[in-house]
Amino acid sequence: MENSIDLSSPELFLNREISLLEFNWRVLQQALDPNVPLLERLNYLCISSTNLDEFFEVRVAGLIQQLEIGDPYLEADQISAQEVLRLISARAHELVEEQYTVLNEVLLPELEVQGIRVLPRAMWTEQHNAWLEKYFQEEILPILSPIGLDSAHPFPRLLNKSLNFIVSLVGKDAFGRDRGYAILQAPRALPRVIQLPAELSDSGQYHFVFLSSIIHAFAEDLFFGMKVKGCYQFRVTRNSDLAIDTEETSDLLATIADELTHRNYGDEVRLEIAHNCPEDMVNFLREQCGMHQDNVYLVNGPVNLSRIQALHSLVERPDMKFKPFTQGRARGMTSDADLFASIKKHDHLLHHPFESFGPIVDLIKQAAADSSVLAIKQTLYRTGASSPIVDALVAAAHAGKEVTVVVELRARFDEEANVALAAKLQEAGAHVVYGIVGYKTHAKMLLILRRENNKLRRYVHLGTGNYHRSTSRVYTDYGLLTSDKQIGEDVNNLFIQLTSLGKVPGMHKLLHAPFTLHERLLNKIDREIDHAIQGKPARIIIKVNSVVEPEMVQAFYRASMAGVRVDLIVRGICTLKPGVEGISDNIHVRSIIGRFLEHTRVYYFENDGQPEVWCASADLMKRNLLRRVETAFPVESNKLRQRIIEDLLLYLADNSQAWILSQDGRYKRADTPEDGEKIAAQSRLLEQMAAQF
Repeated sequence: MENSIDLSSPELFLNREISLLEFNWRVLQQALDPNVPLLERLNYLCISSTNLDEFFEVRVAGLIQQLEIGDPYLEADQISAQEVLRLISARAHELVEEQYTVLNEVLLPELEVQGIRVLPRAMWTEQHNAWLEKYFQEEILPILSPIGLDSAHPFPRLLNKSLNFIVSLVGKDAFGRDRGYAILQAPRALPRVIQLPAELSDSGQYHFVFLSSIIHAFAEDLFFGMKVKGCYQFRVTRNSDLAIDTEETSDLLATIADELTHRNYGDEVRLEIAHNCPEDMVNFLREQCGMHQDNVYLVNGPVNLSRIQALHSLVERPDMKFKPFTQGRARGMTSDADLFASIKKHDHLLHHPFESFGPIVDLIKQAAADSSVLAIKQTLYRTGASSPIVDALVAAAHAGKEVTVVVELRARFDEEANVALAAKLQEAGAHVVYGIVGYKTHAKMLLILRRENNKLRRYVHLGTGNYHRSTSRVYTDYGLLTSDKQIGEDVNNLFIQLTSLGKVPGMHKLLHAPFTLHERLLNKIDREIDHAIQGKPARIIIKVNSVVEPEMVQAFYRASMAGVRVDLIVRGICTLKPGVEGISDNIHVRSIIGRFLEHTRVYYFENDGQPEVWCASADLMKRNLLRRVETAFPVESNKLRQRIIEDLLLYLADNSQAWILSQDGRYKRADTPEDGEKIAAQSRLLEQMAAQF
């Protein structure tokens, strides 16, 4: 039967762009969950907006470019770029409408009940008005530069995602000419949410005003002698992908630094305008920005929705935020422990954010101060502009260690920070390279070479997530610390390849992209298929951010058809269709959306009762498996392997924060029992961490 089914048929694949929009919808649903603290619900609304911004800046921008140059859309569902853009417009408009409904009809009213009020102009008292006018005159007006439009003042090229106003004017300007429109751009230095002083608020309450409301109220002060007929906010989203020909440039660092200056002025891809803006002004803006009507969004609220996230930090109400927690540290991983001795004794598995990221920083600090350490090598993808990891590497270089750092300059939206940290490391005397031309270095590796008893021993950290202390508190990730000889040799060989560009000799234990990872994962799926056919135990559990790569999807279909149970825990994009009769009956796809962003990549294979567990930096996407440098590492300790298996089973049992994927690409919440046990995997892991440490 299998031979008669074309598993590459477009009908068996969901569209990746729509799948990503569905992820943003699931994030938005957190803003409606009464079990989530109120200010955190506001955060989820803002996160869904930020995600949507990036979606337009990168994915929609890329599709528009493909359409313009006639490049075919080559995703497995075989939908044309033009049709995908149409589908995106329809779903994105629904999503945006729901965002503002959630803000205006749910969150703002609930916040008001709690004494947190965002005051519209209609609710300003005389005292409010007087204070805000003074604030405008002293803090806002001096910074603003309105542009009256005429032949000498053409429509300006506006900064990406900046808050702007189109102003309709009546009367003559200083030179006796009738005026029509003016454009006002609000500098990014200005706060978008202004808190009113305590004396203007009721006791124990918080009162705020949007910057846009203040500018609306006092716009006439900018146009002396003329009357403001209307003032409406709008925002332009631009293509923010850097256009870099890595084959042509001789200095990638300088090229990226130069391109960053142009990022904020790429081609327009979306136009957001206040919903009450008159049609003629909407059409004027649309024409000036070269926007098709499908990419115009009329919004009932602040166009820069994500900026109201400031309320979370401005309001001091712990009862309306997630309960703080202290990250645990296992015995042997404390800051005062001899980490080399502890790792040499046995492997350690760190599970962030439940366990601290501190041991990684402490390990490099100890290495910098240890006279027996000769060299440190590390990859950096997303690390942050101010990183204790980088500070520790700088200290190691200053201490005379051989420090080699592979910095991926092209990590999207972290390019500027990575350019800066590369310069900082070079100034300290570290050897800095920028990965492989045409292949992003996404692997998470740290190697420390230490002389012990006249022999060299390698200490290794391999992870599923970035070396970023801040995100380690909100992203779930695994990290393995080991002194295993063969893993150390494998990691060392990978670093030699990244710096010398030579071929890697056969690997002992690691799988790596773009060479062996894709093929070996397919082989392991085929092994499960063989076991199922022979009646042996067979099962696959995969936990990743995305499942897109067509050959992997087809392999899961083959496994399902052979009777293998396949459980996919996929946070974001999934193009596989579960539950297709005769093809994917045995495949179950779920997504966990909770307090922490699920980021671990884990591959479990039952293997006839001898289970294998692999952790990886790679998702199941073409770019990860075929166009990046990635690693997958086995968890060989029985204790650590069983711990990860128990974590996976906990996520599969989650009935509180899980979403189940249907055949049509939509998700529905997992059934939460009314009387039975309610299971939220992330909460359970926090409880386990608290009990253990």
